[in-house]
Amino acid sequence: MIAKSTMAQLLAAFLLMKADGCNAEVRIVNDPGGRIGDYVARYERLRATGDAIVIDGYCASACTIVLGIIPPDKICVTSRAELLFHAAYNPAPHGRRRTNREATDRLYSLYPIEVQRWINQRGGLTRRGTLLSGASLAAMYPRCSGDEGQRAITAHLPRVTRQFVEH
Repeated sequence: MIAKSTMAQLLAAFLLMKADGCNAEVRIVNDPGGRIGDYVARYERLRATGDAIVIDGYCASACTIVLGIIPPDKICVTSRAELLFHAAYNPAPHGRRRTNREATDRLYSLYPIEVQRWINQRGGLTRRGTLLSGASLAAMYPRCSGDEGQRAITAHLPRVTRQFVEH
């Protein structure tokens, strides 16, 4: 089993790797999120590469920070894209979660104004969360076109690890 820190290093290397020196495409699929700081650092590195981001499935929690760090003209969504926004939390005893207001405010501040408006119209960042998908998402971000056959890697850490370790 590969340690989490090693998996993060592998992911960073694969995300920044260019096979032929051209910009690549990064595909986000089934990413449940994680620590806000980890995602900020990941997306800042990706922004520096100029790679296009394809949201092609579930992107929840800290994963949604992609919308605030990557330029909008570098993001597209497929019909399978679903973004889940919720309040940030800290683990509490007995498997419970305690809302972290400071981290929630930081998370909210990272989103573009149109995403903030959409969140506000649905009651803000709450513990339960709000799902952005379909026509509402497509109104904010363009649909991806012609992505069959293009180079892509999955941004979700465990999937990337399995994809590259098994080959």
